[in-house]
Amino acid sequence: MTPLVLDRDAALTLLAPLTDLVARAGTAILNVNRRAMEVLGKTDGSPVTEADLAADAVIAEGLVRLAPGVPALSEERVGLATPPYRHSFFLIDPLDGTREFVAGHAEFTVNLALITDGQPLLGIVGAPALGLIWRGVVGHGAERLPVAADGTVGLATAIRTRPFPTGPAPWIAAVSRSHGDPRTEAFIDTHPGAVRQAMGSAVKFCRVAEGQADIYPRLAPTCEWDVAAGHAVLIAAGGTISDSQGQPIRFGETREDFIIPEFIAWGDPSRAA
Repeated sequence: MTPLVLDRDAALTLLAPLTDLVARAGTAILNVNRRAMEVLGKTDGSPVTEADLAADAVIAEGLVRLAPGVPALSEERVGLATPPYRHSFFLIDPLDGTREFVAGHAEFTVNLALITDGQPLLGIVGAPALGLIWRGVVGHGAERLPVAADGTVGLATAIRTRPFPTGPAPWIAAVSRSHGDPRTEAFIDTHPGAVRQAMGSAVKFCRVAEGQADIYPRLAPTCEWDVAAGHAVLIAAGGTISDSQGQPIRFGETREDFIIPEFIAWGDPSRAA
């Protein structure tokens, strides 16, 4: 079978049905009783719950129906992965921020990205407990949408990153509530005037994309499915993302265990130069 290569037009055609799919996966998560659910440990030590698996089942069924023939790599089915993915594929984290979810916080997300030739082209980040979805197609723009607990999606509002504050004005660094690390803290300290805002999951990318934060640095390892959807939303909203040397982040190729060693997400690309 000839590998499928989906372009921007194909991504725009898929945007609405994929948004509905992410909303339905969010509803599946909300329907799980956090107090009664079983929390299991994966081989890497991270937790997995029935909510992760319920969201993954919704997305898996939907992608087969909406985009047959396009490979899908999900965190919950990584054992089935067949890298490298050199053309188009979906990259999914059915429940990003499982620790936040288990702890009773609202900042967990459903992350769905379409990757073409190693770069995120479309990204959708759903935060069901916040009642929000962020989405974007690179080169077309980004949006925020309200979503009800039953998965009903409302009208979209365009979003864009903001210019980096100048002069004595403080700037906002989105930082992880659960995964702080010394390199990230040292990087922020080299840029005076930072106000740190702790957040969970891919919400950090989205707050930068909508101009509520200025930068999201993570100079410690994370996984591709944690980053890809937020990456696409941020780029579509006018931001940029790279490693600490200014090199682009690529997805689905030859990286061992799908680990991204580091990244810095900027709302204002001029500050990344």
